[in-house]
Amino acid sequence: MEEGDEEKRGACKEEDGGLQHLPSAVIATILTKLDIPSLCSTASSCRSFHSISSHILSFLPDFHLLDIAPTIDLLRPLLPPNPNLRSLKLDCGRLNDSSITYLVRPSLHELCLHNCENFSGMLLLEVGCKCADLRSLSVGSLGEKRGHEILVSDVEELIIGCRQLESLSLMFDVSRFSHQKFAQVWATAANLRVLEIVYIDSVMMIELLRPKVGPLQPTYHMQPSALPCLQKLRLSVDFITDSLVSAISKGLMSLTHLDLLDAPVMDPDVTNDLTNSGLQQINLHRKLKHLSLIRNQEFMFTYFRRVNDLGILLMADRCSNLESICLGGFCRVTDAGFRAILHACSNLNKLRVCHGTQLTDLVFHDISATSLSLMHVSLRWCILLTNLAIMRLACNKDLRVLDLGNCRNVGDEALRVVSSLPKLKIVKLDGSDITDLGLLHLAQSTASLISLSVRGCKRLTDQCISAIFSSSFGQTLQVLDLSNLPNLSDDGILSLAKSGVPVSELRMRECPLIGDISVMALASMQVKGGWCGSSLRLLDLYESGCISGLAFRWFKKPYFPRLRWLGVTGSVNRDLVDALVRNRPYLHMACHGEELGSGYWDDKSDGFCWSEHEEVDELEQWLLEGGDESDEIEGEMMEE
Repeated sequence: MEEGDEEKRGACKEEDGGLQHLPSAVIATILTKLDIPSLCSTASSCRSFHSISSHILSFLPDFHLLDIAPTIDLLRPLLPPNPNLRSLKLDCGRLNDSSITYLVRPSLHELCLHNCENFSGMLLLEVGCKCADLRSLSVGSLGEKRGHEILVSDVEELIIGCRQLESLSLMFDVSRFSHQKFAQVWATAANLRVLEIVYIDSVMMIELLRPKVGPLQPTYHMQPSALPCLQKLRLSVDFITDSLVSAISKGLMSLTHLDLLDAPVMDPDVTNDLTNSGLQQINLHRKLKHLSLIRNQEFMFTYFRRVNDLGILLMADRCSNLESICLGGFCRVTDAGFRAILHACSNLNKLRVCHGTQLTDLVFHDISATSLSLMHVSLRWCILLTNLAIMRLACNKDLRVLDLGNCRNVGDEALRVVSSLPKLKIVKLDGSDITDLGLLHLAQSTASLISLSVRGCKRLTDQCISAIFSSSFGQTLQVLDLSNLPNLSDDGILSLAKSGVPVSELRMRECPLIGDISVMALASMQVKGGWCGSSLRLLDLYESGCISGLAFRWFKKPYFPRLRWLGVTGSVNRDLVDALVRNRPYLHMACHGEELGSGYWDDKSDGFCWSEHEEVDELEQWLLEGGDESDEIEGEMMEE
């Protein structure tokens, strides 16, 4: 054993002696305040903590482990019998139906399972049979792999068995079910207040919400519509139509949040589209606080071509209580329509407009004369906007999020004004006309910025890194996107590494001058706080032109100890990628250009805070050891 390991074990033994003066109950009380990754990290530090942590897992009320996807063998010691378990959140990417017994527990009030592609509908069936007190359920990607069947009867058993259910997220395609049978399932979902479905046919949803006629009764004896208590509805559908909007507005009288998204594969005809008439049906009961209507451009450039200023004007009059509005793909709406929203909705704090092709600076000409206090502004692909619009927006001193992605005419002068916003947390400038000088202006800000994206800003050079980290402005950054910068080289990344800022997410996709030196610099950087090694949780190097096989050696342990997501060009380095997967089985690898990210940020926090005290990722070490106590608490690093 190496000398450093001997010293560390000696320290652990000394600590064990000191712990004898503290009752185990006191230590256990302290450790119960930790999250699961931190608890596992603590368990790896010494035998006393290992024993106490193992005991805590048998009565812990919350078990949240979304950073990695454990196998059932590794999960078993972390999920012992626990009658006090109330909340379980887990990445199920390595689990299947054989794991259901460990996941479905009668004591649960909240169950959140991501990446359930290896499960069948049996998961929903078992939840309905065993979790009668469940209040919140989220299931992602259920049955996506071929051969895993989901029946409408499985959903029915879930709804019938979980009568206390208040929040339900079905993050899989439910259009596979019979429309009529699926609509009948929801008759007992009387307590449901939040419903999210990742994909459903609009006709299917209309059928679900349509009031039913009782058996052998005349048509005027209508039964109440399904989901009478629903307050928040989020759907991705084939087409957003007048009929769908009307059914939602008439059938859901308690609705406060409505979020609709479609991504047509062809231009819809008038019967499968949203028009001015449909907009007039929105918020009939005047309870809406949040409205989002987005036509996604994923498959083709298609818009709400049958909506113009008149429809927006009529909607704005009925939606004056809105606090948040998101509109995407309204290509015929001009400044008059958007200004109507700003002047009618006096409580608005979040404004998002995407592909507002006719939105200009005039929308914000007199925004200072309104009572608005905007906190979140996103104007992606509003290509007619210039610096002047941003200067007008800067009167909102409470702005925390500013997204100007692909506003091509926004440049350095806008950033000079943006730097005066004291509460900014997130800034996205993708595809804008900024230069290194603009970022130098932004660096004068007193705001504690957490996330900055300059993806595709072609005029930026290595000097932009110095501009970002030259003052206290960059010291709080934890998410940085430098993708598609043709002039960014290894010299810029060396400057980043020398700054010692503990960045958690770094994206450098499609940067032709980024190479092995950047990887070596990031792997060996000295992070402020006293420990060595990169703080990165996510690193995206897809199509970075100068990355070779040498860089892959630096992705093995002990380098990048906290890395959870890595993007590389797999077709060029297939053998090296396969070897790395074997070396680090809990590393999420993306080799085909897919965007990286956990997607599991906690809405109640900034979502970017990570533990900074350990030099080696003890969570992964705990899992690799199976959580079993042994004479060697530390364990050995994985062999190649």
